[in-house]
Amino acid sequence: MKKLFVFFLFISAHFFAQINTQPQQDLVKDPYFNNAQTGATAEKVKLIHSDFFQKALDKYNGNPYFSGNVQFAHQGSILTADVVIFYQEQNFVKAIGNVRLQNADGSVITSGEMEYDGNTQKGIARKKVLLTDPGQTIQTETLYYDRLSNKAYFNTGGTITKDGNVMYTKSATYDLNSRIIDFTGNVKIDNPEYTVEGVNIVQNQNTNTATFNGATTITNKKNPSNLIYTEKGTYNMNSKEVYLKKNSRIHYNGKLLTGDDMYFNQITGFGTAKGNVTLRDPRENRYMKGGYAEIYEKKDSAMMTEKPYAVKILEKDSMYFSADRILAYQKIDEQNPLKKKSFLRAYRKARMFKSNIQLRADSLSFNETDGIMHLNGNPIAWSGEKQITGNKIEAYFDTENEFIDSLRVIGDAFAISKADSLNLKDEFNQVKGKLMTVYYEKNDVKLAKVIGNAQAITYADDRNEKTKEVERIGVSLSTCGTIEAEFEDRKVQIISCNIGANVDTYPMSLISREQRFFPDFNWNTKDRLRTWRDIFVDSPNYEEIQYEANDVLYKAAQKAIDEEKAKEEAKKPKRVRK
Repeated sequence: MKKLFVFFLFISAHFFAQINTQPQQDLVKDPYFNNAQTGATAEKVKLIHSDFFQKALDKYNGNPYFSGNVQFAHQGSILTADVVIFYQEQNFVKAIGNVRLQNADGSVITSGEMEYDGNTQKGIARKKVLLTDPGQTIQTETLYYDRLSNKAYFNTGGTITKDGNVMYTKSATYDLNSRIIDFTGNVKIDNPEYTVEGVNIVQNQNTNTATFNGATTITNKKNPSNLIYTEKGTYNMNSKEVYLKKNSRIHYNGKLLTGDDMYFNQITGFGTAKGNVTLRDPRENRYMKGGYAEIYEKKDSAMMTEKPYAVKILEKDSMYFSADRILAYQKIDEQNPLKKKSFLRAYRKARMFKSNIQLRADSLSFNETDGIMHLNGNPIAWSGEKQITGNKIEAYFDTENEFIDSLRVIGDAFAISKADSLNLKDEFNQVKGKLMTVYYEKNDVKLAKVIGNAQAITYADDRNEKTKEVERIGVSLSTCGTIEAEFEDRKVQIISCNIGANVDTYPMSLISREQRFFPDFNWNTKDRLRTWRDIFVDSPNYEEIQYEANDVLYKAAQKAIDEEKAKEEAKKPKRVRK
């Protein structure tokens, strides 16, 4: 039986060779077939089998056609279909109905119709085309394929399915050798965890990576507000790592991170950004800028270095922060687990500028939700013409009204106020002690309460009833267990001095300049932040203000005393040595 079948094939092939298959009309090919093969003579398409051979003037333009279990072969590929029209002289076939092309590399193309040119080894499949390659399928209406370059192309819109990913695109080119697909035009990759949408995506199926060219968005399905945008980047679909190179941004937890060169891992939630980095937090009305940043999505925290700074945008008066390193993070509210509190920390050379208060310290920690700020490491605060220092300073802000409420100074607390800001006399009110609380009223220092070894040097003034001018009476030296000092526009008044109180008031003529200053007095005008831009330097290094020594009365009184002593000495009888 087998020998009979082989003999039948031989007779059929011999019979077919004798038949004139020249078409009655010229063959009109798709322009895709115009590039003819160069070099050696192309191998001919061969008939393997068909049940029927026919030729009719009223069908297929009079060209011969085969039907019934039709099989054609070329270069290791097998073509089957319901009907095949064969243009022998052109080495060209048209297949109609249940078309299937089995290629030597294992790929299979099925369609409703197909044309194949044996000279160029190019083909066009039409009507519900399905290309099956190990591990994936491509579906479209019209597919162009080239067996020499082993590439397939479509521009009629199509779907590619692989490893749970469904890819939609207007057009695509698939290189079966390198397994690289170039998607263009409204590309969409649908994954159970995320969606990728872009204008041009090149996917390497060997490494399972995608390269983005043009505007592309990766959206988290569980939380659509968490997304990544870039105009140039690479995505590893296995490790869920994305590398972003142009006009990129990462949206996470209501925040927005941008930078020149970025990275993000969707599994761990860790990301980095380099060059012109900005992290915006609209909920906190805050943004951070710097040269390098790290974000931790799952911990809801971020860190920024390389000349970083942060701006807390307030309706009336913003706050500006800087340091060598700035951290921003959120924690669950212990009192209400359904809410979070936001924190900002600045390490090494911390600075904060606000129009009504300026701060410097080695480190700063700010509870933005409650409005509590901690400063450590030689902290110093300025408000108006007042300066406050101590071992540690805590600042309390009214977050609703955007006011500063109070300062708490712990250890070596020292408050200095210019006695009269309208002149350059070296007259300063000073209050110091172990613990000090400074209260503000309308963003200005109003009251200071000192506990433990409280001391004060204050200037006393009075109004002349005749001239109506304020005249300096003298200086008060106060030593108490506790002191309450009230700060007014141009003076400080001790309103309470308790526990071992001792207050002495001296006229200006009887107190020396040295007695008017505590030994650790340090009025700092060089380092004070006078504009928000001063946060960017270690020290503004302003020229020290030169104050005039106000000791004319004291020197005159001392001169008079010295002259009187000289006169008394002159009256005494001189000793004569015998």
